[in-house]
Amino acid sequence: MTDVDSEDLVQRAGRIAGWAARTGYSLGKRLPGADSAERSLRTLEQRALGELRRRLESTGDPYLATLNQAPARHTANGDADVRPGAITVIQQDDPLRVAMAELLNRSTGLDRDRSRDYLYATILRQLTPDEARILAALSDGSPFPLVDVAERAGLGTGRFVLRNASTVGKQAGVSLLDHVPAYVTRLIGLGLAEIDEEAPALSTQYEILLTDDTVRAAEEMVKRARIVRRTVRISPLGVSFWQACAPG
Repeated sequence: MTDVDSEDLVQRAGRIAGWAARTGYSLGKRLPGADSAERSLRTLEQRALGELRRRLESTGDPYLATLNQAPARHTANGDADVRPGAITVIQQDDPLRVAMAELLNRSTGLDRDRSRDYLYATILRQLTPDEARILAALSDGSPFPLVDVAERAGLGTGRFVLRNASTVGKQAGVSLLDHVPAYVTRLIGLGLAEIDEEAPALSTQYEILLTDDTVRAAEEMVKRARIVRRTVRISPLGVSFWQACAPG
């Protein structure tokens, strides 16, 4: 199947399912021969989902292995629907709705362990290689210095021009040192790392961090800079995630 044929297949399935959803049409009850039409539609839909999965497999997506192992959907009468990726046709009208239906269908059959694996696989597929290096550096629980650069205002702190600069990137050996603040911010956003108070024992490392090009450039962006010192460390979720995913 060519890429053009694949795109056409996915689009046709979406258009037909969308028409069914918008009109409330029940393929199994309204017209003579509708049973055959429904089977054809489901076959088309399964081919489209199969093509989407093939594309994911070709990219080596680590999330897909967990997705494929999730329990099958159950039908309304309680019988297991063993077809991979089975969905309710009349509820779908675009790829986003298909994806949500897939998650909702699978949620009814996931136990605690499978739910954890699904969560971790979803987090894993969002990490960049540099972020994985930083998480590995944080994995022993050690705190690393972190600074924010803000504009000093008359009665306190004004706007922040840099957040979450840290020496952890250099320690981890990341490729893009100027992106460390963004990496740390993303790890915090994913719940894998957390911010803590300043650690006086890291005073030397704070001084080294203040000489970092990214920090110095941020200071030059404001008339009077205020440095906010904190630390970054792995979070409880990060610990569990690393224990489950760490190689070797």
